[in-house]
Order: sequence, then C-alpha cells, then structure tokens
Amino acid sequence: MPQSLVSNRVHVIFSTRERRPWITLQHEQRLWNYVLGIGKNKGIPVLAVGGMEDHIHVLIALPAAVPLAKAVQIMKANSSRFMRERGAHFEWQRGYGGFSVGASAVDATIEYIRNQKKHHQKRDFKAEFLAFLKRYDVEYDPRYVFD
Repeated sequence: MPQSLVSNRVHVIFSTRERRPWITLQHEQRLWNYVLGIGKNKGIPVLAVGGMEDHIHVLIALPAAVPLAKAVQIMKANSSRFMRERGAHFEWQRGYGGFSVGASAVDATIEYIRNQKKHHQKRDFKAEFLAFLKRYDVEYDPRYVFD
C-alpha cells in the first residue's frame, strides 16, 4: 500500500498546573480558538475543544505520522505561550490523558466537550478524570495521577 490511511481520533484531557483556575471567562473562547488554530497550522485536525477554568478537552484526528505525545506537546507549548503573551500566569500540568474514540462515538464526544459547564455542575475535574481512567481501563498510580 503506497500510503498510510488511519482513523485515529483521540479525546485528550489535561489540566492547568495544580488545577489552578487560570482559564478565565475573559480568555476562554480565545484559548479554544487558538487551540483550533494550532491544530490547523500543525496539521493536527481539532474536531472539538472546550473545558473549564482548570482543564481542557480536545478531540483530535491524529495523523499517521504524528505521535500522540508530540501532538499534545505542540498544543500545550503553543497555547501556554499564547496565554502568557496575554498577561496571564499560565502553565499546563506535565501529563495528559488520551482516550481513543471510535467513529460511532465522535458526535457524542464532541457534544460532551462542548457541554463541559453542564457536566461540571455534577462533578469536578478529579472525579471526571478518574471516571475516564476507569471507563477506558487505564491503570494508574493514585499517588501520581494528579501530580
């Protein structure tokens, strides 16, 4: 086969350092739009972006030649620089969660990402992230998952 054909959709979640509420309403929409632009400029299609004051959800279509860790590093580095250039004290946490999304779940995942404020009326980021780890059967060390 002369080309690589893949369908790698990944729901990526990462938080601000120490889950600080640094994504203010003032910066929220500009940050989401900037993340969309990062994806476009770097060839990593962003299908949805959203979050809360202390974390972000991004659904990406990961290209065949781009490792997930590299895609996340590109998004985190560029978006944190963007926020700091606008006068915000801003850092992302060191790690991230990445969860594969099948074709039949794309629309539901997009809806979930767009409705973060509604979801977080019921549970905080920690509970949400632990639920993702459980749902996707990801092993983790509880001493370090929120480091």
